[in-house]
Amino acid sequence: MQLHLIRHGQTDWNSERRVQGQSESRLTELGLKQARQLGEKLQQVHFEQVFCSSSLRTRQTAAQAFPHHEGAIEYLDELREIHMGPWEGHLYDEVESQYPESFNHFWNEPHLFNISGAETFYDLQLRAIQTIDGIAVRHPEKQIAVVSHGALIKSVLCHVENLPMEQLWTPPHMHNCAHSIIEFDAAGNRRIIQYADKPFKEVRPSC
Repeated sequence: MQLHLIRHGQTDWNSERRVQGQSESRLTELGLKQARQLGEKLQQVHFEQVFCSSSLRTRQTAAQAFPHHEGAIEYLDELREIHMGPWEGHLYDEVESQYPESFNHFWNEPHLFNISGAETFYDLQLRAIQTIDGIAVRHPEKQIAVVSHGALIKSVLCHVENLPMEQLWTPPHMHNCAHSIIEFDAAGNRRIIQYADKPFKEVRPSC
């Protein structure tokens, strides 16, 4: 099975540098264009199933990228972004000013990030991996697309690489509409073959 992980297109809150988390934001005109361009690149790939976070921005992305998908797109709450509690809806500059230590943890020491009312990155990764593994079990030997969010996708790739949570944000950056691919063999082993549009051997040359 090949699992194609796709981040949503640019949103109005991305443009404003506003914390999204599980709050709703909408794709900008650029975000809509990014999703359409991604769909054009993937035209030759036949996806047996498309799964999508239930957030508006991912639903918009899936609609633009897969307008002719034969089956129904399945929307899952479990594929939503990390819940960031009291930060959501605030500008990143405001959050950095009010929560300097936690802000530093979020971006530089993600294994330490822990604020009241929010998920930790460990919570996010567990939720993401359980969902992805469930999809893999139900759809062996198929091409599957998953439209989700930057931190969630990063947490999955981090797990597959067997990296500690401290290295969650290891480059490359998960840009808008970034496309990554994980391949599952018959024994359930997983390997990354594409990471944020680049062949994995270019991202990690020693692999």
